[in-house]
Amino acid sequence: MTTQGTHTFEDLVAEGTAVPTDGWDFSWFEGRATEARPSWGYARSLAVRLTRATASLDLQTGGGEVLAFALDQQPPSPQAHARPPRTPLLAAATEGWPPNVAKATALLRPRGIVVVATPEDAPLPFADATFDLVSSRHPVSPQWAEIARVLQPGGTYFGQHVGPRSVFELVEHFLGPQPPEQSSDRHPDRERAAAEAAGLEIVDLRAERLRIEFHDIAAVVHFLRKVVWMVPGFTVAQYEPQLRSLHERMVSEGPFVAHSSRHLVEARKPTKLS
Repeated sequence: MTTQGTHTFEDLVAEGTAVPTDGWDFSWFEGRATEARPSWGYARSLAVRLTRATASLDLQTGGGEVLAFALDQQPPSPQAHARPPRTPLLAAATEGWPPNVAKATALLRPRGIVVVATPEDAPLPFADATFDLVSSRHPVSPQWAEIARVLQPGGTYFGQHVGPRSVFELVEHFLGPQPPEQSSDRHPDRERAAAEAAGLEIVDLRAERLRIEFHDIAAVVHFLRKVVWMVPGFTVAQYEPQLRSLHERMVSEGPFVAHSSRHLVEARKPTKLS
């Protein structure tokens, strides 16, 4: 149940400002915001692939929540006596934001995953052809050349990416109309071309646009603090007029509706050079 009708604008803004933003656990939004999920079920699909992997790498893992969920969906491993159950023989994850590194380490280390702190735009600190599975959910920008380099021949990249103009109804409320080319580098066709230029073969590419509802201004404040690239440099003080007008609109008209953009990418490194 939302607290929209019983709390003032100031109360709700203070609540949205107080919530910690580390990790990618979005459970706080329950009752305050909803987002339709892609039909392909990324985490469960990743779980199936992890059962077949011998060496896996999860890029920009956040707080490790999605990878941990995928691992926990798997059946017990026959090698459980030699390593933690349901974990590939070699398993690593990368993350660049220090609070997330600490959270991911605490969550993933007991599951046999080594978390490596590295900037998202830096070369991957792994040898060529190390992994047969590389995964990522919502990377800031996929480094296709590096992904291709660390994949073994025949290995797979499996990711769910944020597509173009995702949640732009909310972005444009704060920043005004954005140019058509804004976020065009996230278009699935452009990512296909970049992956292929790095030597990967696209096995699957699917895109969906999904409904989001924000039920109170606290959810908006927390969302913009957590997903920092939506409104760069967002602070409550700077955007107080836009927040207040949106609050008043939500009180009178109901939830604010936006749409997320997601695409599923599965790519394969050829076993032989053509």
